[in-house]
Amino acid sequence: MLLDELVKSIEMWLKLIKKPQEYIDPNLDPVLLVPGVAGSILNAVDDKTGRTERVWVRILGADHEFCDKLWCRFDPSTGRTDNLDPDTSIEVPEDRYGLYAIDNLDPDMIIGSDCVYYFHDMIAEMLSWGYQEGKTLFGFGYDFRQSNRLQERMECFAQKLESIHTASGGKKINIISHSMGGLLVKCFMALHSDIFEKYVKNWIAIAAPFQGAPGYITSSLLNGTSFVHGWEERFFISKWSMHQLLIECPSIYELMGCPDFKWEHAPVLEIWKEKSNSNGEATVVLETYSPLETISVYEQALSNNKVTYNGEKISLPFNLELLKWANKTREILCHAKIPDKVKFYNIYGTNYKTPHSVCYGSQNAPISDLQQLPFIQSEYISVDGDGTVPTESAKADGLNAEARVGVPGDHRGIICDRHVFRVIKHWLRADHDPYYNPINDYVILPTACDIKRRHKKGLDVTSLREEWEIVSESQDGDENAASGKEKVGSISLSHVGGDNTTWEEAHATVAVHPKSEGKQHVELNAVSVSASA
Repeated sequence: MLLDELVKSIEMWLKLIKKPQEYIDPNLDPVLLVPGVAGSILNAVDDKTGRTERVWVRILGADHEFCDKLWCRFDPSTGRTDNLDPDTSIEVPEDRYGLYAIDNLDPDMIIGSDCVYYFHDMIAEMLSWGYQEGKTLFGFGYDFRQSNRLQERMECFAQKLESIHTASGGKKINIISHSMGGLLVKCFMALHSDIFEKYVKNWIAIAAPFQGAPGYITSSLLNGTSFVHGWEERFFISKWSMHQLLIECPSIYELMGCPDFKWEHAPVLEIWKEKSNSNGEATVVLETYSPLETISVYEQALSNNKVTYNGEKISLPFNLELLKWANKTREILCHAKIPDKVKFYNIYGTNYKTPHSVCYGSQNAPISDLQQLPFIQSEYISVDGDGTVPTESAKADGLNAEARVGVPGDHRGIICDRHVFRVIKHWLRADHDPYYNPINDYVILPTACDIKRRHKKGLDVTSLREEWEIVSESQDGDENAASGKEKVGSISLSHVGGDNTTWEEAHATVAVHPKSEGKQHVELNAVSVSASA
């Protein structure tokens, strides 16, 4: 509708005529942002020279440095995955109170930088609400290759909570986690519930794979994955290089679909296989494997998987020791409970086709050898979700939630979504609006608004009168206040249907009054007229 477009244009104009002012709300409780898999900058440190370079994320020389510095092997005695390079340590930068590592994952990238934004938009939005870095806004980046329950990670998380509590003057903390970050927080809550209850006020989980991401992880373990798409992919890390990393990452095994969960439709692996009958004739059959039966397929498909590192061939089969570790993590997650004094909220993505079951081969192109699977493009059988995590998995948190809200959005885009910002702002009590209900309503109605509609002589007429009060303590750059004059402007839009049988026109006048006692009054009067044959 033209009237909606017209009002939206005026709202944008009103934002542009005012010089942005830093706003700090001293009454806000601190917030800790926790990213998901691949959501933290990782630096490689040469233990001999002390030289530091970013290895995740980077574009120039990405694949070579990734393989050289991040490829690893799992050690079941410690639960860690250790670098193949014994002289390299991986660290996460702590600049900007942990926010630097989870903001823009490649700060050097200028063109197409939005593809490496992580919490960038949410950080900017929260700063506009009055949050302040180092006082009420913090980040927790981490080496996402490692297990979500690794002891040293749990210790670091405890230290982070304590430091935030101190920096904010003893206030309790709101945690906002995204994706796998939800599993990390849940592991900590299960293993250290006393510390969690001492420091945490609210936990908001966004797009968390509480019961796994079965389709996405199945194809990742067999084929690898790409974290960027489009032209950037040509300069980034190959799927094969990523595949070799993921096979030795505890965190990836912890994201496998939970076999004990009561799925509405259980995730399966389907393979069109070529077999010989008793007469030696080739036949094609479709074999279906349950989550537990899929393990044997992984073993066979990856039995000869090898990489060459520093001239040495290293076998990287499907890691059964890692699977045991991940199963123990799943047990811990299943027994987690929300402490009595902590409130939990869940936001999950919807309306996107999301991999759930995976199929290899076809009736016309069957698989004759399971070791072909890493080199074959799979097909997905999809369910509703955010494109990565099924809605069913994200909703099944197993916790006593204050609210669960579904938002149409993809897995990465959901943390940049305006609806999500509105819901979070309300839950954090940063909007000071006791009447907003995020479960049922995303629409923010004007506080002063009069809309009238009437039909007259074949015309539909809608009139709108709306008012705002813009409150600001600063007079800097406010020409309107300095001149003491009212500013009046107008805008018109029109549209004629493709068949020339319908038309619509809209006209609006906006008046911006001089500022008085820190307040500036704005009036909007608009009317639209439409007709159809």
